[in-house]
Amino acid sequence: MVPFLSLLLVALILGIIGALAEGLVYLLVIGVVVLIADLVFGAVRFRRSGRRPGR
Repeated sequence: MVPFLSLLLVALILGIIGALAEGLVYLLVIGVVVLIADLVFGAVRFRRSGRRPGR
């Protein structure tokens, strides 16, 4: 849970800086890419943790 939330926070901060600062649009793009990667990571992890192998 901690890696998911930290990557979400990093994506948010990069997106805000990239949107507000002139000439730093690449930070906005990096923030969006990190956000998408974080959502994929969270979805994969959520799917795995939902299944428990039978004993």
